[in-house]
Amino acid sequence: MELLFLPMAIWLGILTSISPCPLATNIAAISFISHRITHKNIVFFSGFLYTIGRSITYIVIGFLIIKALVDVPFLSDFLQRYVNKILGIVLIFVGMILLDLLSLTFPSISFSEKTLKSLVERGTLGSFFLGILFALAFCPVSAALFFGGLIPLAIKAKSGIGLPLIYGIGTGLPVMFFSVIVAIGVEHVSKVYHNVTKFEFYTKKVTGIILILIGIYYVISRIFELI
Repeated sequence: MELLFLPMAIWLGILTSISPCPLATNIAAISFISHRITHKNIVFFSGFLYTIGRSITYIVIGFLIIKALVDVPFLSDFLQRYVNKILGIVLIFVGMILLDLLSLTFPSISFSEKTLKSLVERGTLGSFFLGILFALAFCPVSAALFFGGLIPLAIKAKSGIGLPLIYGIGTGLPVMFFSVIVAIGVEHVSKVYHNVTKFEFYTKKVTGIILILIGIYYVISRIFELI
């Protein structure tokens, strides 16, 4: 596994979690849980289980995709030959999405309030399954970061578990932060949410530029072989 990919994986995870759609989903889920639980420690533990549920989902999806690509002889041979060339183009594509130069349409998954209530009524264990469900509800930006950003890096590094695990941890860090905020007091959430969305706006742009620059480097060095 290339060491450069480790910070990239955890940063993609953090950026995924603080993107508007996943961030709103995470806060809504934790707030939903907190309304049913009065003990602060249990709220925090529920947030932890929710984070674990999301992380495991990303790990399983990443592992299955990468294993399928590596184990199929034709695909494996194709990737060994062209992964470096494909990686540059994909990173440029993802960077353009983060800069809002391209739009991505991705089928959304929605869950009824009845389903969410039934999970919450299961107690802290329900939070774990709630995390799994919400992790499957990819938004365009989170889909671009996971499928277009993380998966190509994991294929390049031949890391079916390591990088998805690091990515999952990255997605969990902001969630744990908000679970602490909710446990302390719900009245602080809106202010923190506003500050995080402002932070996300700039970090998404910077990340988009960095991914495009890395993609251009791969294109120049691996496709045109000028470096």
